[in-house]
Parts: sequence; C-alpha cells; structure tokens
Amino acid sequence: MDDDDVAAAQGLADVATIAILQNRASLDADTLIERLDNALNSRIIIEQAKGIIAEATHCDMDQTFNRFRAHSCNHNEGLTGLATAIMAGSLRTGDLDSLK
Repeated sequence: MDDDDVAAAQGLADVATIAILQNRASLDADTLIERLDNALNSRIIIEQAKGIIAEATHCDMDQTFNRFRAHSCNHNEGLTGLATAIMAGSLRTGDLDSLK
C-alpha cells in the first residue's frame, strides 16, 4: 500500500472509532436517563406511601419513614415494593411493624 492508501485507511478507521464512541456515549446517556427516571418514580411512590402511613398512624414524617424502613428491613422487602403494596391496598398501614 502506498502512503495515500494508508492515510485513507487511517482516516476511515478514525471515523469508525468516532462513530463507535458516539454510539457508546449515546447508550450510556440513555441508561442514565432510564435510571434517573426509575429513581424519580420510586421516590414518588415512596413519598405517597409515607403520606398514607402518616395520615393513618398520626405520626410525623420522620417516624413514618423509620417505621416504613424498619418494616422493609425486617421483611427483606424493597422500599418501592412495600410502597406499591401500601398504595395498592394489599398491605394495610396497621400491618407495618411498629418501632420499638
């Protein structure tokens, strides 16, 4: 191969590398957006469940969250799943573990 062919091949390799890196960056950004969206949705569900618990138990928000978190830990349930059960009515606020 002469110098012109080597330069052209190097140029094509550089363009291909840039395209791959841009695609990877785009996928990383999409993954980050999806994670942030899931975190926000989980937070909304948890906050709504905390409101339901606080209203039913007449506790302040700190006590409510501590009770909510204690139940989650004691029963090996994630906060979002527990909050979803409370929102759906399949777990009553009275069924939550009380703080000791």
